[in-house]
Amino acid sequence: MLRFLLLTSLAALVLAELEPQPRYLEDSFERVVGGEVASPNSWPWQISLQYKSGSSYYHTCGGTLIERGWVMTAAHCVDSSRTWRVILGEHDLNSNSGREQIMTVSNVYIHPKWDSNRVSAGFDVALLRLSSLATLNSFVQLGSLPPSGQILPNNNLCYITGWGRTSTGGSLSAQLKQAYLPLVDYKTCSSSGWWGSTVKTTMVCGGGGAEAGCNGDSGGPLNCLVNGKYYVHGIASFVSGMGCNAPKKPTVFTRVSAYIEWMDSIMM
Repeated sequence: MLRFLLLTSLAALVLAELEPQPRYLEDSFERVVGGEVASPNSWPWQISLQYKSGSSYYHTCGGTLIERGWVMTAAHCVDSSRTWRVILGEHDLNSNSGREQIMTVSNVYIHPKWDSNRVSAGFDVALLRLSSLATLNSFVQLGSLPPSGQILPNNNLCYITGWGRTSTGGSLSAQLKQAYLPLVDYKTCSSSGWWGSTVKTTMVCGGGGAEAGCNGDSGGPLNCLVNGKYYVHGIASFVSGMGCNAPKKPTVFTRVSAYIEWMDSIMM
């Protein structure tokens, strides 16, 4: 049986026995596989989502600043009761550049149809309301969201960004990494030998080769180039239990354009 791995650290790497199982990309131990270290603050909407344990905070997921007071991430990143904070303008988790903005989270809104026992059903999306408004500058900017319902073509240029594992079972990257993940269209990604029926139309696939998302990248953006501008078309959700960069098992993202109306209803 195939398994999937949810891309986080809090959603323990417990692999539920569903249909082909995903593994969350949320793990304080993993990062973008392959790829390269991004130029500092070159993805200024990328955030680090951190949880409090004892007196310290630890990175667990990525996310996207979509309004000055709102962050978009994966539902599986925040479906446990924790004290959360968000760091904007971050590049190196182990050092302070002075560009960072640290924000507490006042409310967590998880999609009402999210079910942690049915990962492949989709709805892996959540919104975080920040306790204060971000200051926008050259290091902290809003991610652009696509029009509702927009579907990009096969091989559209996209990049995943995150601090997740650099190899399956590897260690976390302190510095933000980026990896080229060309988009895989639904027809291909849902075909036999790829993800099959595990992938739904409300998801989008990227990669399927040497580069991939991995644990620690969950909730972070899939940044896709459209008409010369990057839009956040995906929220990192899961990879194959066979490994983060298993052939014909692209990284699976929540398709942002499928949830624009829900997000708008929350942020009214």
